[in-house]
Amino acid sequence: MKIIATSDWHLGNMFHGNDRLPEHQHFLTWLLSQIEQQQPDALLVAGDIFDNGNPSAASQSVYYSFLADASERCPAMQIIIIAGNHDSANRLEAPRALLARHHVEVRGVVKRSWVQTDDGGEWLTNYDDLMLPVTNAEGEQVVVLALPYLRNDIIHNASYSAGVNAFLRELTSKARDKYPGIPLVMIAHMYAKGADIARQDASEKIVIGGVEEVSMDGWTDHPDYLSCGHIHKRQHIWNTDWARYSGSVLPMSFAEVDYQHGVDLVTIHADGKHHTEFLDYEPQHKLLILPKDDEELTPNKLKKLINKELKDRTDGKLDDHFDYVMLKVKLEKVSNDDLAALEQLIAEKNAVLCKMQRIIPELDLTTVSGEEQIHSIDDILNRNPLDTLKEAFAIQHNNEMSEHQEQMLSELLGSITSESYSK
Repeated sequence: MKIIATSDWHLGNMFHGNDRLPEHQHFLTWLLSQIEQQQPDALLVAGDIFDNGNPSAASQSVYYSFLADASERCPAMQIIIIAGNHDSANRLEAPRALLARHHVEVRGVVKRSWVQTDDGGEWLTNYDDLMLPVTNAEGEQVVVLALPYLRNDIIHNASYSAGVNAFLRELTSKARDKYPGIPLVMIAHMYAKGADIARQDASEKIVIGGVEEVSMDGWTDHPDYLSCGHIHKRQHIWNTDWARYSGSVLPMSFAEVDYQHGVDLVTIHADGKHHTEFLDYEPQHKLLILPKDDEELTPNKLKKLINKELKDRTDGKLDDHFDYVMLKVKLEKVSNDDLAALEQLIAEKNAVLCKMQRIIPELDLTTVSGEEQIHSIDDILNRNPLDTLKEAFAIQHNNEMSEHQEQMLSELLGSITSESYSK
């Protein structure tokens, strides 16, 4: 059984104000060529189809055109799509009945029904609706467990991560009972424990503190293969050899400049063993960070670097493969006129300046308020307020107060203190 696994398309995404719809069309055209070449038995898309819950008409048109083209080029292929946290689950599932007639199954929500009991009643989950058998021309079969992003209304445990974990295991257990001896392939959209994410400028919506982290530890009766969405870096899920993130199809921030992009081609054998091959995709537009390190360059050196790394525009126009650029400059070494000149130079290149990052060297605050350190509330209460204000000024302005400013502030604090005592 041959499966193409992908996720995190984020159709409709704007990259620093730039409409990425042509980039997504470029990717989907490439994906269609892979489908035509590989003739997979199934295409699995593990969530975040759209970048937001109210996608534009243009991005929806691109999505449905792709589904129509994929169904025509590989009529026997089953397409299975789940909702991610960026998607509107109900909107994604609205055309479910129509799409199912064209071998496209969409699971946006977990279906439940209320059953009255002597104790009042309870919600019963329709696990069977999330189990989708796929059979190829040779009669080989797998069951795909299509688990959309689980929102809090489905999870009733005190801990969200524990609730998701329990749901994963319950779904897998019921599928094993209903389809004994048939390999199970799961697609899900979640934040797995130990996943490698971009810590700065990250575009994944990760809840601080790890309350959404789902651990795979101790799961002995797991599916034979799990393809997961949500984390944009392609990787194995920590502490497993059977689960992985396929990664986003485009870099979603400059923090993802070194990520690989593409899809996974997964072969599942009758005994549940699998082999994964990465089909590498080169995005239409590269991301460039200049300079690549934190080297401090003069404006003239920055101009030389720009001329070296970027090609000139043809007839003053961008071509179909221009670069997205982030320029890093040391703030105190570059004037506003220099910044404007650098911006104008990039505007003449086959590139779009997305971001100009002004790097402020760290200020040694011990020169402002000495070696004093804060360890407790008492330290704050007993501290000279002038020292605190001097530190705040230095952080805000990346420079120390002048003697005159310090004297004025000291006099102001003295007057406030005197007034409070007089009252």
